[in-house]
Amino acid sequence: MTRLLVLQPDHDDPPARLGEWLTAAGAVLDVVKPYEEPVPTSLDGYQGVVCLGGAMGALDDAEHPWLVDVRKLLSHAVAKRVPLLAICLGAQLLAAATGGQVRRSPHGRDVGVRLVAKRDAASGDPLFDELPWTPDVLQFHEDEVGFLPPSALLLASSPKCANEAFRVGDRAYGLQFHIETTPELVLRWAAGYPELAGLRALDQDRLDQGHEDIREVWQPFAERFVRLAAGELTIHRSLPLV
Repeated sequence: MTRLLVLQPDHDDPPARLGEWLTAAGAVLDVVKPYEEPVPTSLDGYQGVVCLGGAMGALDDAEHPWLVDVRKLLSHAVAKRVPLLAICLGAQLLAAATGGQVRRSPHGRDVGVRLVAKRDAASGDPLFDELPWTPDVLQFHEDEVGFLPPSALLLASSPKCANEAFRVGDRAYGLQFHIETTPELVLRWAAGYPELAGLRALDQDRLDQGHEDIREVWQPFAERFVRLAAGELTIHRSLPLV
């Protein structure tokens, strides 16, 4: 049994489809909501960690003091080489916890189904190697990782965001984009931003087709993450630990 700790920093960003994919691949999920309950101080009994997104900033500790505990736990996962998958805010928290810098994107808010491009360094990576060179993703963010941690390897970029995906150490992954969403979830987020009304990227048909394309690419990726957590994937290369 592969037991994963899932950190959900925001009520409005649940595991959704990613949770279904991980469970279908054989994982058992323990979902912890840091805004409601304490963040574990140990990863004993867990084979992997997933950290989801949220509307707050990665360093908004004054309003959300539990962010400190989340960053500590992510740093602990890297140090203990526990497989980690961090998404959007989660990726920013991972970067901040391991020596990177988070900033407001100079390109403004990015919303909609987009393409990102793998970097050559993704070849041979246990999770990214089998992805297509330009996979579909869902963007919904205005902050970004401006500078990667010293021990990070860049895995994917886009014209609006240089650091779309990265790996810290040899088994901690940060994704600036979302793969867990549904069209309904994205539209619920967008309803909170009146300036997004009428945006073509939020057209229902466009979102429906985009999420099907995302599923085809990222469900196998989620399955590989479960295999990584279970110790079934070979780590082809390693980086210095933070």
